[in-house]
Amino acid sequence: MIIAATQFAPVAGDLDANVRTVADLVRAAGAEGARVVVFAELCLTGYEPSLIRDSPALVLTEDDPRLEPVRDACRAVSAAAVVNGPVRTDDGRPAVTSLVIGPDGSLLTRYDKRHLYGIEREVFAPGATDGRFTLDGLRFATATCYDNRFPDLAERAAADGCTAYLASSVLGAGNDSFETVYPVRARDFGLYVVLGNVLGANEDGTGCGRAGAWGPDGARLADAGGTEPGFVLTEIG
Repeated sequence: MIIAATQFAPVAGDLDANVRTVADLVRAAGAEGARVVVFAELCLTGYEPSLIRDSPALVLTEDDPRLEPVRDACRAVSAAAVVNGPVRTDDGRPAVTSLVIGPDGSLLTRYDKRHLYGIEREVFAPGATDGRFTLDGLRFATATCYDNRFPDLAERAAADGCTAYLASSVLGAGNDSFETVYPVRARDFGLYVVLGNVLGANEDGTGCGRAGAWGPDGARLADAGGTEPGFVLTEIG
């Protein structure tokens, strides 16, 4: 199976523009054979916790009609998309949520970020369950940025028979995760690790790109570089 890891610079607070970019990347990656397309943390709004706190209209629902262009793109190229944004929870607060939209446009799973960081704790509700979905006989785990600092998520994914661990993150150039987190999770637990990251300015700093993947031995398999929006492909399984 081919997995695409994406990177782009979201427009802060512009859901429509970011949805269009996500849909375009799904179509482009799918046209090159990608079956799953992985996006960065809060790619639908930009990583802007304060703006999300002050702008209730930015909070999505699982079946939000504003995501229909992404569903259409998934159906058009028969690919799943792991898209992340603020999604309402039962208590009314948003979570930092990955919605996995399947090749038929249906929702395969929802994962709410378990480990919140800094201002996120003031804005979002933490998740309490692990994210899983199965496609073409392969089992996938999902995790979001700071989650990846906690090895028990990857340990449970491996114990649960997952082949790949999909990380939606917002990382800047000074972040050590490229050396001390993602390859270590891959190597320690025998998983493919696929990272979606951002470019451009955001509330946390400046995204450095380098979306890509690591193999089960911890070796880098793909790296999108630090400047250009787009995606890289990795074959897993």
